[in-house]
Amino acid sequence: MKAFMDQDFLLSTETAKKLYHEVAEQLPIIDYHCHIDPREIAEDRKFDNITQVWLGGDHYKWRQMRTCGVTEDLCTGDAPDREKFRAFATILPQLIGNPMYHWSHLELQRGFDIYEPLNADNADEIYDKCNEILKNYSARQLMRKFNVKAICTTDDPVDDLYWHGVIADDPTMEIKVLPAFRPDKAIAIEKPGFDAYIRKLGEVVGRELTSAEDVAAALVERIDYFNSKGCLCADHGLDYCMYAEPDSAAANAAFQIAMTGKQPPKDQGDAFKTLVTIACAKRYTELNWVMQIHFGCLRNNNKPAVALMGPDHGHDAINSQSGVENLAPLLNAFVENNGLPKMILYSLNPIDNAAIVTIMGCFQGGGVAGKLQQGSAWWFNDTRPGMREQLTTLAADGALGQFVGMLTDSRSFLSYTRHEYFRRILCELVGEWVESGQYPNDEKQLKKLVADLSFNNTNNFFRFGIEL
Repeated sequence: MKAFMDQDFLLSTETAKKLYHEVAEQLPIIDYHCHIDPREIAEDRKFDNITQVWLGGDHYKWRQMRTCGVTEDLCTGDAPDREKFRAFATILPQLIGNPMYHWSHLELQRGFDIYEPLNADNADEIYDKCNEILKNYSARQLMRKFNVKAICTTDDPVDDLYWHGVIADDPTMEIKVLPAFRPDKAIAIEKPGFDAYIRKLGEVVGRELTSAEDVAAALVERIDYFNSKGCLCADHGLDYCMYAEPDSAAANAAFQIAMTGKQPPKDQGDAFKTLVTIACAKRYTELNWVMQIHFGCLRNNNKPAVALMGPDHGHDAINSQSGVENLAPLLNAFVENNGLPKMILYSLNPIDNAAIVTIMGCFQGGGVAGKLQQGSAWWFNDTRPGMREQLTTLAADGALGQFVGMLTDSRSFLSYTRHEYFRRILCELVGEWVESGQYPNDEKQLKKLVADLSFNNTNNFFRFGIEL
């Protein structure tokens, strides 16, 4: 029987062990999509206890705590931090087969040198030990501990990026912390608050926005501002992948309705979304940015809970109507507008994996290796079976060797172990293919493949310029 999560955790073949320990384990981390608050990095936040850095903002953990009967005061409420930690420790043994079990113990192992399984019996002892160790670590020191070289945060177009400037001007900060342009609020015309947001965007660019074209122009202006601050990528979060003919009349009809606080008809709203998204993609192309599109999320389902807590507290799910069929005409519209940027495409619905890979294959070319990427298994899919499925589908229908690898999509300074989890699963899968005779046991090629998928492809695709 194997020891619990030992050094060869998930590595079932000698090839996998060799590739992980000699290559993947040694490489630094680039986390190109996360929700870390740049202010916490700029101010080099110190954490009072493990609950703040481990449970604060982590809707993954909150969902499982609620599922196991933990009351809300111990999740997002005002219960003491020690009690919240105890509550999570109590339910953790019930999460067998859930990646949360593995992530949590990897975080304890790598962050705090704690190798015993966490449960109700040792919760207080581990809480105290973690807190003692945390006295020696700040936000930046945690990033260094996990060998992080660069991250991209998630930033609204109206943000002045002040905290990014503070970080960039600090000669003691060697880790790249770059903004990522997230224009969702300016594009999601059907959502409450759109009218107020557009007025705020108008204030930032110094003029009233009275049409869809005005919104597109304002976003392009803010793209240029972000570019001046070192931004290399954008991230569009869509509940569903939309496409409608980018008809100016329909788009502006939707805009006029939305600016009265009402919801426009879906076809007109999609025309607005498509027109503005095409304009953004054009500018990304000109600046050689990477455009990410996340779609397939059914958001804010428990409306009373969302009204009480706000979004991003664990009330989202997979959308069975992801709109993946609209991806093809949307990409075609980018091409016809001479504005198809480098892209990473994610659906929260794993049923869309093969569709994404085959659709993006229709738009590769121009001498750019892997110009269009399928994103890593995301959110509800960054499980061991979910990652294996995504990697296997991409390998079967695309070119796995061009893949840009893993991200955390996280708000925690401890979640970088998700990169380790991904790398172990990658080496496990490659090792199986080699030892079953499906790929040659060519050490040079295998080491290059693992290094590319763990670090090099991301570094090159986004133009981070990290030197090893």
